[in-house]
Amino acid sequence: MRTIVCQEPFVFNIKNAEKPKCHHGEALVRIKRIGICGTDMHAFRGNQPYFSYPRILGHELSGIVEKVNCDHSNIKVGDRVSVLPYMECGECSACRSGKTNCCSALSVLGVHEDGGMREYITVPVDHIIETNNLTLDDAAMIEPLSIGAHAVRRAHLRKGEKVLVIGAGPIGLAVMSFAALEGASVVAMDINEERLTFCENQIGVLDSIVPNEQSRETLREIFNGELPETVFDATGNVHSMNSSFQFPEQGGKLVFVGLVKEQITFSDPEFHRKELTLFSSRNATKDDFNYVKESLEKGRINISKFITHRSTFENLTSTFNEWLKRDSNVIKVLIEIE
Repeated sequence: MRTIVCQEPFVFNIKNAEKPKCHHGEALVRIKRIGICGTDMHAFRGNQPYFSYPRILGHELSGIVEKVNCDHSNIKVGDRVSVLPYMECGECSACRSGKTNCCSALSVLGVHEDGGMREYITVPVDHIIETNNLTLDDAAMIEPLSIGAHAVRRAHLRKGEKVLVIGAGPIGLAVMSFAALEGASVVAMDINEERLTFCENQIGVLDSIVPNEQSRETLREIFNGELPETVFDATGNVHSMNSSFQFPEQGGKLVFVGLVKEQITFSDPEFHRKELTLFSSRNATKDDFNYVKESLEKGRINISKFITHRSTFENLTSTFNEWLKRDSNVIKVLIEIE
């Protein structure tokens, strides 16, 4: 079995390994698609929180079930599936309250334990989503879309709510898509004008802006004199996150979808003056995965344009560095294994 290991920052090695054994309660999945996300890129660069080397990356996964070792399961051999990569304990306070995405002992495939940059992986059967009505591409995109859907669910948006999404990467695009699906009026903000054009043409945002000293005034012009009621920051950039407190309206909400190693700082008097509500949004739940799956099946979300780059498994190690460059215009890379 071919396996790609991130040995240390900026070093990938291709290794041969034995096909994993399928223990009771697990399914053996032949990986067919691997999405490359910001977490993978941060890990490759050496600046991903909660990370250690060596590690097999990859948690945006789809494939075909080759074996099921479980007494009672709706998953069958031959099913096309998406993988829920968040391994929870099922016993802590968060798990008991249904918040498995922030389990106190959470282990994420490709981050805390080896992920899916390999030809086969075994996964607990209850962490597999059957996707026979979707393409392998769509099935691999469920995970990043679910992160956006979860953030939107956390924010409890109302129809017509004024929303700003900072960061037009894949997660930001997912947030925009599901916020729009809730009937929100969405504005995109990013330093990359090509991505903003993509947001206008493919996501249908109300407007888009490049951040500068006049951003607050621009937002007021767009929103008829008011600031957005909810702001999502999906940049994973400490400077953006620190400055995002200026954008919500009085009594508004700020949702951090991105994650950084650094400290976030803000003016407490300004925070209290506005009586802001600050949320973090981490990962997603199985309910989010099923909601995204249904949205894709019913054509409510079209992600075909999100996938801008493709690679074979064999070429990943030689092309990964190119995707890190800003002028590569990468939105989403999918690795195909035949």
